[in-house]
Amino acid sequence: MGKRKALQVTLVVIAALVLAGNFVLKSLGDASTPAEGAEGSALEALSQLDIGEWEDEDGYDRDEFGTAWKDVDHNSCDTRNDILARDLENLEYTEGDSCQISSGTLEDPYTGDEIDFERGPHSGDVQIDHIVALKNAWVTGAYAWDQEEREQIANDPLNLVASDGPANMGKGADDTSEWLPDNGSYRCEYVAAQVAVKIKYDLWVTQDEHDAMADVLTSCPSEPLPTGGL
Repeated sequence: MGKRKALQVTLVVIAALVLAGNFVLKSLGDASTPAEGAEGSALEALSQLDIGEWEDEDGYDRDEFGTAWKDVDHNSCDTRNDILARDLENLEYTEGDSCQISSGTLEDPYTGDEIDFERGPHSGDVQIDHIVALKNAWVTGAYAWDQEEREQIANDPLNLVASDGPANMGKGADDTSEWLPDNGSYRCEYVAAQVAVKIKYDLWVTQDEHDAMADVLTSCPSEPLPTGGL
């Protein structure tokens, strides 16, 4: 083979390798690009959240959010019983009391287990969790609120869910980057609710929290942004 012919062959091989390399890089780039959220989805809404750092962590006190389980919607039932009535099945009420739940069955979203709730010594088997923990709310904006707004987020059905007591205690004040439900099928709904609460109350997220939310919601780009309610 002549030198000229050999040079042409070499150039063709180099060009083919460059094209192949570009294709591989493009494929890798596509694979690492987060999915775009559907219109009205939690993933789409995530971009509305500001990213910042925690503020005034040492100033947090649960009492700043008012007495637990007030009747903020003025329906004559406290918030805990409102959420139990919403989330439990097979409800029974305390005799003579149209609000107080005496027993019921919870399909626990955090563990996926079925829990029999009975008011009494074991009431703590089912707890009401703040999906955005009150301490997390405090350090991402609520420290600057007035008492009325803090009481509102503490009793907002959008931010509340009946859950397994030990799972709730294990979560504590952790954000998405630190804790997710063991029940994987509930994670998209859980994170979507956190995004909805943070948007409603103009709270921000840390970079780690944002990234963890994005990781979950990218797996379910059509997960709707919830609106809450009972």
